[in-house]
Amino acid sequence: MNGVYDVVIPTIGRPSLLALLRSLEAADGPLPRNVIVVDDRRDRSQALPCGPFVPGTDFSRRIVVIAGAARGPAAARNRGWRHAAAPWVAFLDDDVVVDGSWRRDLAADLASCGARVAGVAGNVTVPLDASRRPTDWERNVRGLEGARYITADFAFRRAALERTGGFDERFPRAYREDAELALRILADGWTLETGRRRVRHPVRPADAWISVRLQAGNADDVLMEALHGREWHDRATSWRERSRAYLATVACAVASVAFGIAFVARVLRFAWRRIAPGPRTPREIATMLATSAVIPFAATFHRVRAALRIRETLRRPARRAAAVLFDRDGTLIEDVPDLRDPRDVRPVDGARSALARLRDAGIACGVVTNQPRVGEGDLAAEELSALHARLDRYLGPFATIQACVHARDAGCACRKPEPGLVLAAAREAGADPADCVVVGDIGSDVDAARAAGARAILVPTRDTLAEEIARAPHVARDLGAAVDLILSGAV
Repeated sequence: MNGVYDVVIPTIGRPSLLALLRSLEAADGPLPRNVIVVDDRRDRSQALPCGPFVPGTDFSRRIVVIAGAARGPAAARNRGWRHAAAPWVAFLDDDVVVDGSWRRDLAADLASCGARVAGVAGNVTVPLDASRRPTDWERNVRGLEGARYITADFAFRRAALERTGGFDERFPRAYREDAELALRILADGWTLETGRRRVRHPVRPADAWISVRLQAGNADDVLMEALHGREWHDRATSWRERSRAYLATVACAVASVAFGIAFVARVLRFAWRRIAPGPRTPREIATMLATSAVIPFAATFHRVRAALRIRETLRRPARRAAAVLFDRDGTLIEDVPDLRDPRDVRPVDGARSALARLRDAGIACGVVTNQPRVGEGDLAAEELSALHARLDRYLGPFATIQACVHARDAGCACRKPEPGLVLAAAREAGADPADCVVVGDIGSDVDAARAAGARAILVPTRDTLAEEIARAPHVARDLGAAVDLILSGAV
């Protein structure tokens, strides 16, 4: 089982996704158990470029597309690996192409890993036009060839991801989130290695101002320093931004009346560093001159703004809830004795808005409910299905609705306070139980969450016992307050 792997590919819908999937299908070696494509687009009205593949082929059956939360690559990768179940998870960016021996080489890489090896990196090659000097943008992308901990191609042991919690979702860009995870994994006593497999990372077309937009990454450097100290670059073997030089350039500009010549000189010197190794065409020279005057300001802006906000950033949870699982009667809908008529399904106050807020945040919603009347012969299975169809129509769509239909004295493993319902709901929602929050109105809801390794919030009703409230880890006055706790990261 050591070499069994899933592939996770976060995507924002680039056409290059299809080229990656075709190269992965054509490669030699053992197939992945699943290829999990995380659709992280905000607008999913158009189909992803995931085909066409030959219908019914072994590879096409393994492609699974799941929805991301459109909160950046860290959150998308977390969504992907939590959906995976193989011992290894191989992350690929949607703009790479794997070599023809990639699957075979990955199998060899994984087979050679010792027990304390948490991950093994692939080798990235950036193909460039050998007939001319590379442009500044091409040299920027070529820097990926020397980066050690990039997830353009990196396979992690799932146990290491579970232990460390995966990627820190406070990093909104594809910039430092992979190095940050590597530092936490290394600090936890694991090792990381480089394997033999290779991917090619073509240079995407970019406009003249791409180098200015990339300066937003300076904000991620501020967060890295707050989390791992000022010397994190050395431990992550990552190249340093020229932040101090940028700050000096901006300082010269602020004092431009007195030091205008110094400002111009610094800009020209910076521009020449970027022009000299390039093709030196008129267009490239003009682009480098213009952007070199703007980059220091853009970099300083992002860095200063991030520094001013760092306390607020650190207060945000590094990992948000992936799914919220609600009890049914008394929590989502009114507790009606002997409920069997779908017309009697009535949402509690605030249920619709609470669920909408969670879904807007990209958090899956589900239902976990004990329904012993089915097993005791007092409610037909068809009647329960009709009730849940009404529930889903009123408050859905739900990622999962799990019901224990065994009699109260059946001794099953799914009836709350046992963990079975929560574990099944987490699995169907594609979430780790540790990333789930159970919201209910009685102690058995809280106990089921604890038994499954999930978090819990109690929303008391008149039927909730005082001792249940006293021992609940979190108590909210209503569903809206419960969602506040979840979205704030307090639970």
